[in-house]
Amino acid sequence: MDLESIKPDQTLDAKGLSCPMPLLRTKKAVSSIKSGQILEVLGTDPGSKNDLPGWCERSGHTCMGIIDDVGFFRIYIMKG
Repeated sequence: MDLESIKPDQTLDAKGLSCPMPLLRTKKAVSSIKSGQILEVLGTDPGSKNDLPGWCERSGHTCMGIIDDVGFFRIYIMKG
């Protein structure tokens, strides 16, 4: 699937936040969407690129991928 064509059901702006806040906010946001829906996380903390996919794996969610944008990145998570 082309990540650029994903239409997220919800977007979480975690830009400017540092560990552990992006992960904590992502957990809360994922809990508010339905199974199969997609959360887009916008972030600037480099650690999130490892933390969020690892958390998805442990929690039964799918990290669909990461897109590097200008000055931030986008992580797409499908709720399991």
